[in-house]
Amino acid sequence: MDPVIVTVVIMVFAIVMFVWEKLPLAVTAMIVSMALNMFGVLTPAQSFAGFVNASVILFASMFVVAGAFYQSGVASAWGKQILRFAKTERQLMVLTMLLVGLIGAVMSNTAAAAIFLPIVIGICATSGFSRSRLLLPMAYGATMSGSLTLISSPGNLIAHSLLQEHGYAGYAFFDFGFVGFPVLFIGCAFFGLVGQKLIPNRGDLGESDVKEKDYSNVPAWKRNLSIITLIVVVLCMIFVDQIGIANHVVATLGALFLVVTKVMTEKQAYEAIEWKVIFLFAGTLPLATALETTGAGSMFADWALGMLGADPSAFAVTTMIFFTAVALTTLISNTATTALLAPISISIAHAMDADPMAAAAATVVGAAMSFLTPISTPPNTLVFAHGGYKFTDYVKAGLPLTIVTSIASVILLPIVFPFWP
Repeated sequence: MDPVIVTVVIMVFAIVMFVWEKLPLAVTAMIVSMALNMFGVLTPAQSFAGFVNASVILFASMFVVAGAFYQSGVASAWGKQILRFAKTERQLMVLTMLLVGLIGAVMSNTAAAAIFLPIVIGICATSGFSRSRLLLPMAYGATMSGSLTLISSPGNLIAHSLLQEHGYAGYAFFDFGFVGFPVLFIGCAFFGLVGQKLIPNRGDLGESDVKEKDYSNVPAWKRNLSIITLIVVVLCMIFVDQIGIANHVVATLGALFLVVTKVMTEKQAYEAIEWKVIFLFAGTLPLATALETTGAGSMFADWALGMLGADPSAFAVTTMIFFTAVALTTLISNTATTALLAPISISIAHAMDADPMAAAAATVVGAAMSFLTPISTPPNTLVFAHGGYKFTDYVKAGLPLTIVTSIASVILLPIVFPFWP
């Protein structure tokens, strides 16, 4: 059978299964990887190449480094101290969004939301604020953190890896932040001015089953070492060109240091890694390889460009890629969205003789606009039951936020990532 047809059929299968979610996303990703091998599209080495990909190693190691920051109680303590400055519900809403967004820049947005969930619930219990008014904005802040740094979302590293496979340098640590930070601040300002009127007030939801972990017995030296390690690792990533040590090597050394010094046990290090993300990541990378090697990606690129007419502008292409990602991420996770769209976006850039970094960046930032449903990103799902939300609550608050942040993104993307630099 024609490898192009096989690849397209498998990609359609992946989209359907990602939307349907009858199987875990990571399981679907691995089925896709194995099917590409069994039908002769990829070799066994190509099907398993994702597990030795530098970005997969980087993300697994950063789960451990960020896990120490979380398990030692540093993130929780900092969050509580800073939130003491918020005196009103509106101030608390905005400050929570901003804090969880900034912390999400150096760890997964899921971990950032998990840190702040018990903190916000505890504050609501003592202050009398309804947690339904605060948890959804918190989730949105965590979601927006996904486009702040190279390590703030698995999708960022997927795009980075695909570019490197095409011979490009990939993104620097803060490249996405030139779009992501303004978008985060605009999102926070939106809720501070008008967005807070769109959040439901469910009143007293009763006792929550989420209890804040007691970190009082964690030795001070462990807290200090977790802070120092995270800061050193991040600084090495920022100045990677000057230091000359690859990001995934730096992150791995940081993770090993935390285990060797017993800041974390070996078991805690394993538990800190979100293995479903690793398998989803490693399982979807072979699909990108298949799209490239079979020519299926170029076929989709030609079709997309044909819809835009002859000689489309860079702005039109950026907007098309961006809003395709926004639409798809309402149905499936932002990581899966990037894994599916990034190789096609790169093919579009090649067809236009443009910079593929710009096309991939539009995919990454668009995939981070996951505000419309409770299933489009883990932070949205995390607060769904605890806030007593309905599906329509996400649409009511998320649609205006999507419009505002999308306008800002499509303006900034061509400036930060020009198609023809």
